[in-house]
Amino acid sequence: MKKLIVKGAREHNLKNIDLELPRDSLIVVSGLSGSGKSSLAFDTIFAEGQRRYVESLSAYARQFLGRMDKPDVDYIEGLSPAISIEQKTTHRNPRSTVGTVTEIYDYMRLLYARIGIPHCPVCGKEIREQSVDQILDTILAYPDGSRIMILAPVVRGKKGEHRKIIEDAARAGFVRIRVNGEVLSLDEEIILNKKQKHSLEVVVDRLKIQEDVRKRLAESVETALEVADGQIVVVQLEKNIQKEEFFSQKNSCPDCGISIPELQPRLFSFNNPFGACEVCAGLGMTMEFDPALIIPDPSLSFNDGAIKTHNPDSAWHRSWFESLADHFGFDLDTPIQDLDKDIWHILLHGSDDVIDITYVNRKKTGRFEYSTNFKGILNDLNRRYRESRSPGIKEWLEGFMRQQRCTACGGKRLKPEALAVTVGGENIHSLTCRSVQDLLGFFSQVGLSPTEKHISAQIMKEILDRLTFMKKVGLEYLTLERQSATLSGGEAQRIRLATQVGSQLVGVLYILDEPTIGLHQRDNQRLIETLLHLRDIGNTLIVVEHDDMTIKTADYIVDLGPGAGIHGGHITACGTLEQILEAPESLTGQYLRGELAIPIPAERRRGNGKTITIYGASEHNLKNIDVSFPLGTFTVITGVSGSGKSTLMENLLFPILRNSVSPYKLETGAHDRAEGLEEIDKIINIDQSPIGRTPRSNPATYVGLFTPIRDLFASLPESRARGYKAGRFSFNVKGGRCENCQGDGTIKIEMHFLPDVYVTCDVCKGKRFNRETLDVRYKGKNIHDVLDMSVEEALEFFEKIPSIRRRLETLQAVGLNYVKLGQSALTLSGGEAQRVKLSLELSKRSTGKTFYILDEPTTGLHFADVKKLLEVLQMLVDKGNSVVLIEHNLDVIKQADYIIDLGPEGGDKGGNIVARGTPEEILKVKGSHTAHYLREVMK
Repeated sequence: MKKLIVKGAREHNLKNIDLELPRDSLIVVSGLSGSGKSSLAFDTIFAEGQRRYVESLSAYARQFLGRMDKPDVDYIEGLSPAISIEQKTTHRNPRSTVGTVTEIYDYMRLLYARIGIPHCPVCGKEIREQSVDQILDTILAYPDGSRIMILAPVVRGKKGEHRKIIEDAARAGFVRIRVNGEVLSLDEEIILNKKQKHSLEVVVDRLKIQEDVRKRLAESVETALEVADGQIVVVQLEKNIQKEEFFSQKNSCPDCGISIPELQPRLFSFNNPFGACEVCAGLGMTMEFDPALIIPDPSLSFNDGAIKTHNPDSAWHRSWFESLADHFGFDLDTPIQDLDKDIWHILLHGSDDVIDITYVNRKKTGRFEYSTNFKGILNDLNRRYRESRSPGIKEWLEGFMRQQRCTACGGKRLKPEALAVTVGGENIHSLTCRSVQDLLGFFSQVGLSPTEKHISAQIMKEILDRLTFMKKVGLEYLTLERQSATLSGGEAQRIRLATQVGSQLVGVLYILDEPTIGLHQRDNQRLIETLLHLRDIGNTLIVVEHDDMTIKTADYIVDLGPGAGIHGGHITACGTLEQILEAPESLTGQYLRGELAIPIPAERRRGNGKTITIYGASEHNLKNIDVSFPLGTFTVITGVSGSGKSTLMENLLFPILRNSVSPYKLETGAHDRAEGLEEIDKIINIDQSPIGRTPRSNPATYVGLFTPIRDLFASLPESRARGYKAGRFSFNVKGGRCENCQGDGTIKIEMHFLPDVYVTCDVCKGKRFNRETLDVRYKGKNIHDVLDMSVEEALEFFEKIPSIRRRLETLQAVGLNYVKLGQSALTLSGGEAQRVKLSLELSKRSTGKTFYILDEPTTGLHFADVKKLLEVLQMLVDKGNSVVLIEHNLDVIKQADYIIDLGPEGGDKGGNIVARGTPEEILKVKGSHTAHYLREVMK
């Protein structure tokens, strides 16, 4: 079977389509956002592949996996085992890192357990565990005729007279003992100063290295090891020079007495209690109360409510602070910032002084007097957080906490004993801080003994193979310690792709969702080569993609459309690139052949003459650069992957601007200073994080659309007759929702050793509301029917209700007319979530001094959708606002008023400003990768 045949696909908005796809080919599915690409690739082809796989398992295994519904398709032939590589592969688990996801860290743990060299975590001295035979072989390798002394170290740097130890040594028949480096006879009286530290070693034997000495030497070594609990010191006596060597049967430091546990892979795991830092439990971060969040505005006094956690109207809190003020002599009307530093410290950390407290309750029916010391606001909050059993109270208190680097491990996640083990002079954490490119160099050149090379040969191969695959897909700038949750959808997808390249499977159907996300055009070619390699070894790839370079490389293209949502689901064209270019109905073909295009602006804005400038930016890989952002312009930050774009925008620009307009302070990246902050009054960060983390979150609730809809249903005659309020039509509160699924529409089944499974509620059939609530209808539609409408359908349905129509129009303006109002936030792509947030901002009134920040807003967008999005962003700038975004899409870059191009490469070789200015000025810079590709679209 050389073809994959799909007949009668009707899943979601697909219009009963038939399709024949060539196997062992690179197939690209293109089309407008919402045209049915994911419905075809993931919800039909992949879902059927998964269902057939599950059905091939035993009945016992299937009971744990649950029944998988058959997609709405007549039949599919030629289906191979399918692997889905979607955008949403990042883990929200803070323990998940690039190293653990790629399994490179697992092999590194094994490497350190097998050939790692332990050191003392206190003094850094190397510790080697040796058997008696190994110790003997080392001593016998000394030059012939060497005079040696065998010592048993019984005391190492401890205070005391140690009389009993000396007496026991004499009683055991030993003649001499070395005290603090001086050999003394046990016949004489040895008096030690008990206030000083001493080292005592029993002299077990003195002999000369020669042929017949092995038997005597073995007896002496075994005696010394027995006396000193597995430790021995051998002194070479050469004229006036003494050389000492320490041996141990255990991993313990001779000076500090600290023992290292047996080297096992779990010792190097921050997910295992055996190796994880005991303070942060392997997270590297701890949640601590932050004074800046507790007292966000120190210009206020206690009476003005400066201390957010302690209410001045509370009789209990007031009694405490009035007593403190009387005792330490300060005024509760004095602004916090004007209080003496000692008072400020006492308020936060407490005092040993005993204070007389008088507490009168609100009704003044009781008066209590007692004396105690004040523990401090921070200690009090820690106690309340620790002792509280109320989730609501804990959540409220967490609002005053901030993640901080663990003080015990310094964010390294592991115990000191694990960090004291090295390979090639590096501990395991220091290696995870290196980029993939650096690690390739380290593991290729690390100096190992022949024995270590033999032991680690297979482990090294696995590590180097995985690092090489990551480099092939353009991820050489990532570090292994980076949290998976911080990766973009494209980065996470390429990590999984690298893992698949490493598995070398053949005959597999790979289905990918926009793998080029986050990639510069320079890096696209390497990714395409990886996809072609997977194809060439005998696999079929179906790639949902908008990137023109990938589309042009494909063996076969399926273009869906012609519109989105209910207007999509048709095949407008399919075949080779030449056939797509000739298809008149293909929107993709029209853009590829240049018939339709995003125009270059007639003129570039120069802004309002004011700028925001960050001086000395040196966070992560930024090279102490000065960056200016002209206000009143459409500015784009460009550069290859890992060049420092996200660091500049997310770690510096956004927190610096946010801190200038908000009392709640964010941690900012390393920089000297920033100027021009007074020129803005609002900062909006529209990122690609989900708009909600539960199935209940949806676009309607996020943009405030659901409230007027519920009010409308509550105002209907049927609702008034039944006494229904707006809350009746909410699935978040009791009353009108289905209580079996608590308004989720689905029920989560915990699978223990497998991912959780969500099944449709069998009471409400996924409608979320109870039957009485669903009886209320507006124009023939109940509340569930409304939530099941697309934005486009809802616009027509609610056209005469301004409060609802206005919010729907903003969703349509950003190209989301195909999204359903009640669609779960968990099913939205990163780009769709970002546009939902953008629509919310569009519905707000602009001041003209707002600063908008966006991270790759074209993710998941077709050429036509990009054009629509650019119109919205340019409209924001036309109102006097400033827009700064990170982008790789050349159609967006060519529309910019100002470009900041970072590079020249990623990781350590990035972090410099390669070029800045208008697109026309960027083209003149020879060292810019962006200029090289921009030249093609600026012709």
